[in-house]
Amino acid sequence: MAEQTTPIDPAGPPPGDPAPGIPAPPAADRQVIRDALGVGVAVGLSGFAFGATAAGAGLTVAQACALSLLVFTGASQFALVGALAAGGNPFTAAAGAFFLGARNAFYGLRLSQLLALPRAARPLAAHWVIDESSAVALAQRGRRHTRLGFFVTGATLYVLWNVTTLLGALGAEAIGDTGTWGLDAAGPAVFLALLAPMVRTARERVTAAAAVLLGLGLLPVLPGGVPVLVAALAAPAVLWAEGRRRPRPSEESPR
Repeated sequence: MAEQTTPIDPAGPPPGDPAPGIPAPPAADRQVIRDALGVGVAVGLSGFAFGATAAGAGLTVAQACALSLLVFTGASQFALVGALAAGGNPFTAAAGAFFLGARNAFYGLRLSQLLALPRAARPLAAHWVIDESSAVALAQRGRRHTRLGFFVTGATLYVLWNVTTLLGALGAEAIGDTGTWGLDAAGPAVFLALLAPMVRTARERVTAAAAVLLGLGLLPVLPGGVPVLVAALAAPAVLWAEGRRRPRPSEESPR
């Protein structure tokens, strides 16, 4: 009888995964879980601010909780209630939140390859594709730890964000006018705190400054929510200006 051998995948295991048959070290798993829990808890507590901001914008407790349960992307949620609080049209506010949340689709394109999840698990995973879960997952080596980091971060943040949204909305409803307590500024403050660490390069700083100038400059003359959409034009404007500054191939000095 001819000897049978198990086919070997020429690509081998994903980078960073242990060899087949060898379990991952428990210490490495614990480190990934600690990192994921740290991110999930730190960001999840911001749900208090969202709940209070949503109540201050006129949303009911049920509406605030529905946003956190069904939308679950903090920046978009803050953008939506911020535009509503400024008197913006609901459709304009929703459009701004939609375009802001569209970035998660690009995270999903990369994560779909790294996670390689079964088809039945993809809808749940897609709902948890946000900045924090993507950052923790992409920082890992190997499919096992990528999945572990993604799901622990996503589950921790989802549960805590929704619980704190409920508590924040109930608390704001109980104290009455959130502006009297300064809670109307909580949403923008948290949004800036989440955004600031992402602005690292000179190009990003110029883009952020241009967006601020556009948003503030147009605030007195455009309906609420519209300046946020127009401020998004800062990114293509900076890229266009940067392209104009670069010399064309024909203008470069010969070597």
